[in-house]
Amino acid sequence: MSNHFKDIHIGLLIKERVNELEIDTLRICNFIKCTESEIEAMFLQKDLPTDVVLRWSKLLKFDFFRVYSQHLILYSPPVSSHEIKKLNHTSVKPMFRKNIYTREMIDFILDLIYTGQKTRAQIIADYRIPKTTLYKWISKYSNE
Repeated sequence: MSNHFKDIHIGLLIKERVNELEIDTLRICNFIKCTESEIEAMFLQKDLPTDVVLRWSKLLKFDFFRVYSQHLILYSPPVSSHEIKKLNHTSVKPMFRKNIYTREMIDFILDLIYTGQKTRAQIIADYRIPKTTLYKWISKYSNE
């Protein structure tokens, strides 16, 4: 599965997963309820409706919505504590939290450092990951 969280092309991600699992096209068509040509067209789509992504997630046993969540964590602007208090009092909807880092995201960040694509300072600045959090990840996962 691709680790490119910035520019998401959901069709390509789904196609990669289908290829990994080697799922029969007939099974896909029956589950998704569409033709083979419609499946191929979906693989070319950068964006798909959420109900379609949900079906793919179930069939391929992979949470494709997590890719979007990871994008939000890495690339959305931080929310100030004042805004959080204001939103908590006025909104009945759940609020997005930026402190949820999946193992895939941690691996993505550490890979950027280990391959020399970004420095620790760049990671902290670009993704607003606290310095202590980044150093804990490096310490915890460097032996693996």
